Amino acid sequence: MCGIVGYIGYGDASEFLLEGLRRLEYRGYDSAGVAIIDPDGVVSVRKTTGRIERLASALASAPLPGSIGIGHTRWATHGPATEGNAHPHYGGDRLLTLCHNGVIENFQALKTKLESEGYVFQSATDTEVIAHLISSCLDRQESPVRDADPHAHLAQAVKEALEQIRGTYGLAIVFRDYPGVIIAARLGSPLVLGVGTDEHFIASDASPLVGHTDKIIYLSDHQIAVLTADSLRVTHRDHGRVQPSVEALQADTSDVTLNGYSHYMLKEIFEQPESLKNAMRGRLSEDDATAMFGGLNLTPQQLGSVDRIILTACGTSWHAALLGEYLIEEFARIPVEVEYASELRYRNPPVDPGTLVFAISQSGETADTLGAIREMKRKGHHTLAICNVVGSSIAQEADGGIYLHAGPEIGVASTKAYTSQCLVLSLLALYFGRMRHLSFDAGQRIINSLHGLPSKVLAALQTGEEVKQIAAKYCDATNFLYLGRQYNFPTALEGALKLKEISYIHAEGYPAAEMKHGPIALVDEHTPSVFIVPHGFVYDKVMSNIEEVKARGGPIIAIVEEGDTRVAELADDVVTVPSVDEFLQPFVSIIPLQLLSYHIALLRGCDVDKPRNLAKSVTVE
Repeated sequence: MCGIVGYIGYGDASEFLLEGLRRLEYRGYDSAGVAIIDPDGVVSVRKTTGRIERLASALASAPLPGSIGIGHTRWATHGPATEGNAHPHYGGDRLLTLCHNGVIENFQALKTKLESEGYVFQSATDTEVIAHLISSCLDRQESPVRDADPHAHLAQAVKEALEQIRGTYGLAIVFRDYPGVIIAARLGSPLVLGVGTDEHFIASDASPLVGHTDKIIYLSDHQIAVLTADSLRVTHRDHGRVQPSVEALQADTSDVTLNGYSHYMLKEIFEQPESLKNAMRGRLSEDDATAMFGGLNLTPQQLGSVDRIILTACGTSWHAALLGEYLIEEFARIPVEVEYASELRYRNPPVDPGTLVFAISQSGETADTLGAIREMKRKGHHTLAICNVVGSSIAQEADGGIYLHAGPEIGVASTKAYTSQCLVLSLLALYFGRMRHLSFDAGQRIINSLHGLPSKVLAALQTGEEVKQIAAKYCDATNFLYLGRQYNFPTALEGALKLKEISYIHAEGYPAAEMKHGPIALVDEHTPSVFIVPHGFVYDKVMSNIEEVKARGGPIIAIVEEGDTRVAELADDVVTVPSVDEFLQPFVSIIPLQLLSYHIALLRGCDVDKPRNLAKSVTVE
């Protein structure tokens, strides 16, 4: 959602802040702003609505010199997208200035109290409550003792204010009377600190730090960091001062730049052969014909006693979970339930002690998924995470888990993270299957198929020109149907979601056999039906569904396996993908669907990487 950056050192703050905000654009935003402290200690704020380039133009025409500053991209929750509601916000008599990501649930009660004390609000945001509340705590302090830690009273005021807040926050704060310090704090909203030489950085995720430092600290919930150019101190609400763990930043600038591609989404679609290799690397044992995981943090006895699995996720990750259900039940014969995290967190389902809960999230920050695993943990169940971002909230909260190693995914519409999630779930299916009844030979066959998958996906990417022509033919349609069976039902759902997300065309995914139970009423000459119909044991059934649509004059786009000539007799347009084992068909079938959504969005003039109303990381309910 919102993005935060901060810099303190001896360099040009505005240069880093603008570059960092650009790298956070994928999180979604409607306005942007910076606060920079000039060499005389004066804090100046510049804010604009719309894209970051408007902010860059404003700073180009009226520069803000200084080597300390904070920046923000806002995704509106409280109050519309206006310049007045954009961050940063002042607290008190401009005593401090802050940026905030998250939602304050009790902001109205706090606002009423602060207004009764004389504080005047300039915005409709919940964020301004935090700013005035910290100012109020500072105003109530007796003359602080200037001891060895001249900023202790600032951190104490922040701590006292945050103790009164109910909700989530990631904060970066600068102070009028203490121009040499930035304070950062987090609860349920990610913050990463970058450690440099005579400089420190703050960001909502690691991407703005790439190329500036290779040493980072993932701030944990209830931690407050006090940063100066040459020092960094972290305290915890309950445990006092802590020694933070400094980790290596495993990324380079090629991971966060376009590298010649016109959009991040296109780049990430074409990165999938490599991201799939990375997800498999070191996780397949030829000797034991199984998968291996180093971070599950459960004993073989605990894993062997699992008799039910819950996969919980949102959006694209939920579609990956649905494929995981098919795979785990087929290979391991373990009952699996797929739950929308937004529903699971507020339900009270019967969950027996033998149930293992997996949370799936690309960012590791999805608020509903985080809430769901916290609820499951509260009830004593083992929780594991499948996510892409090291040090993320879900990764920290879960008992253990599996990283995707897909690299940064910047396009809002997930592509390579989706297929990496599906691959990790395939590995889990193999792992649990081999713990139960799956034979050694069957395990080896699965491993051999997995090893060949990246080259098959690379071949599927060669369908780009065919798909581009099909996109031109149907880009003016207002409705699409996506249809598949078994392993390819989740593929249909995901293909429809991709089209909705970036082209704003209404699309729905269904099991193909469900057509005659309602959706067939939508079929007409203006509504294309996309059938995913590779060879398999339900091939003939899907062919019957294609006949039903053809009989009613509906245009048919078919994704078929190489060697298939039968579908072409019925379909208006055919895209051929490589032949793979049935359980791997979703990996090659999704490629032309990702490309179809991309090319249709381009032809409709949509902003592919930054679709309207969407954010990459949904950190609020």
